[in-house]
Amino acid sequence: MTEATAAPTPRGAAVGRGIGIGLMYGLFRPRVLGAWRVPTAGPVILAVNHAHNIDGPMLMGTAPRPVHFLIKKEAFVGPLDPFLRGIGQVKVDRTTVDRNAITRALGVLDDGGVLGIFPEGTRGEGDFASLRAGLAYFAVRGGAPIVPVAVLGSTERRGRLISALPPLRSRVDVVFGDAFQAGDGSGRRTRKALDEATLRIQGELTAHLENARRLTGRL
Repeated sequence: MTEATAAPTPRGAAVGRGIGIGLMYGLFRPRVLGAWRVPTAGPVILAVNHAHNIDGPMLMGTAPRPVHFLIKKEAFVGPLDPFLRGIGQVKVDRTTVDRNAITRALGVLDDGGVLGIFPEGTRGEGDFASLRAGLAYFAVRGGAPIVPVAVLGSTERRGRLISALPPLRSRVDVVFGDAFQAGDGSGRRTRKALDEATLRIQGELTAHLENARRLTGRL
């Protein structure tokens, strides 16, 4: 495997987790529910709603295992490029079929790591209303269970000092759901099978988000 396609290192993701813990617990007051639902070993995909830029770092700092996120290539600019690579994150070009990113992400799963994905593709309402097929492909191809994650409270208010962030020391809820398999057990990766898996995933993620809102009182 070449350097261009090598899987990000677990050590890098562990460093990223340490940074995430320091920043997220230092700046905000995360409340983490259901972290025990994340398998303690083996490949797993964390599927996260995406309503705010802190959602990724928040999950990195609150997940019980180090996470390798698929991150749009536009974020890898200047000094952020070597930094994000150094903490085990995966650069992806969303405008094409990025085979290098696919190889790296599958490498994470093959190595028994945790892959973080925003299945909506871009930051939006964070309600899982529009899912891309990429999540289904990685889940079926990598044979990894999916754990739905809801990050709630990051968009409720703007901070006074930095309007782009939630207020300092504000409560942000991170709710982990039950792990599930996206495929039908056949291992098929046809277009029909992936479409069916995507529908199955959307149902599971939407149900988890609704339950998380009830659980946290953020209806």
